[in-house]
Amino acid sequence: MHSPGHRFQAQDRFADGAQYIAGRLVKGTSGRTHAVVDPATGDEVYTYELAGTADVDAAVAAARAAFPGWAGATPGERSDALHRFAAVLADRAEELARAESLQCGKPLKLTREFDVPGTIDNTAFFAGAARHLQGQSAGEYSGDHTSYVRREPIGVVGSIAPWNYPLQMAAWKILPAVAAGNTIVLKPAELTPLTSLLFAEAATVAGIPDGVINIVTGAGRDAGEHLVGHPDVAMTSFTGSTAVGRRVAEIATATVKRLHLELGGKAPFVVFDDADLEAAVHGAVAGSLINTGQDCTAATRAYVQRPLYEEFVRRTADLMAGVRLGDPFEPGTDLGPLISYAQRDRVAGFVDRARGYARVVTGGEIPQELKAGAYYRPTLVADAPQDSEIVQAEIFGPVLVVLPFDGDDEGVRLANDTPYGLAASAWTRDVYRAGRATREIKAGCVWVNDHIPIISEMPHGGYKASGFGKDMSAYSFEEYTQIKHVMFDNTAVARKDWHRTIFGDR
Repeated sequence: MHSPGHRFQAQDRFADGAQYIAGRLVKGTSGRTHAVVDPATGDEVYTYELAGTADVDAAVAAARAAFPGWAGATPGERSDALHRFAAVLADRAEELARAESLQCGKPLKLTREFDVPGTIDNTAFFAGAARHLQGQSAGEYSGDHTSYVRREPIGVVGSIAPWNYPLQMAAWKILPAVAAGNTIVLKPAELTPLTSLLFAEAATVAGIPDGVINIVTGAGRDAGEHLVGHPDVAMTSFTGSTAVGRRVAEIATATVKRLHLELGGKAPFVVFDDADLEAAVHGAVAGSLINTGQDCTAATRAYVQRPLYEEFVRRTADLMAGVRLGDPFEPGTDLGPLISYAQRDRVAGFVDRARGYARVVTGGEIPQELKAGAYYRPTLVADAPQDSEIVQAEIFGPVLVVLPFDGDDEGVRLANDTPYGLAASAWTRDVYRAGRATREIKAGCVWVNDHIPIISEMPHGGYKASGFGKDMSAYSFEEYTQIKHVMFDNTAVARKDWHRTIFGDR
């Protein structure tokens, strides 16, 4: 495995603590510690004091104090600060990539070419978008009045981010909130706080005022629930499992907060019989194995029209079998470990139970040569019943299930046959089939002849049990702004006609 010289030195870098409050690192006050573990080796790389409720209170107070000044800044001033922020992130790209690989087990080529560039691009996008917080044009809609719409920041946002994409999720939560003039307290996952802290530090270096961006790293039941229920937090944004999302919604609803949820997924990958089979096979392997399958938009259910089914299964299994597992810091590594041994064992449990009702075509095992880490081989499962656990439940690992279908109606019906609706893809050369799939598949994103790419300019969010609200794009401002209608009387008439409906006669 990788030598200490390749590691991000987290213990030294964050010696002052894993809480970032009012522009500086501080230690948590919960009285409990937590270890960040390199999932490729099982080594502890950073031990820190968890945040308690007092730390959440301090972070919210810092955000509340910073809000009037930040909300009162001009769009141009916020835009300039975010442009500087993007430049600082670009200068620190290698540090960010190494920290992300260390805490998550992601191959360095993924963090260098996907996580970090995507985050920098997202920052640059919101730097521009900060100047375009527009409402409806002014107009005389009643005849006697001029109306216009203001977009105003909400206040302090309390956000919770997951462990699968710690850097990108920190950016997705923080950037639209602060671009719109809000301040924020983010709670990253306890497993993966390193890049969220680096992100907040970079904001301070860029000149974003102290208290605008704060990080509290604590347990969900303590720091997380206290943050969501805090009376000075005006909005909550949560990304994570649907089960935890329900709990977040319960707490937020009790205090009548604005709520944004991006939850689980079980993305269908629908291959029609006229598809480019080679493209579909390559797309299925890449789309199912990205981030070791720990991606809520990952391809998890491949529905393949029967004439292509057996060849798709064979070719996908062959390609999966050639994927190289190994040291995330080595250039030849394609796939890293899962986030933890517990997650690896959870994934293995799904596959082991599926052996009783389906065919494990390739993978389905822990590689013994890498057993010190949380590795699991890329796995293809075929012929599972539609109502089986492995088809219906979110596995969050390097597992793709393949099922056949006959007519187009059946393919679309099966694609929609889960509680989730975050992402999907359709593979066909027929524009009419593609059009039908994009209309009828109930998901927040439907790709055609590809699966996974995202761009800052387009929204990300789900249907059904995958949540509501949007990350990225200008649509995210719908989550992070209040809409205010302003109406001016243009008549200067004291006694208006409509008053007669309340008192007096015409």
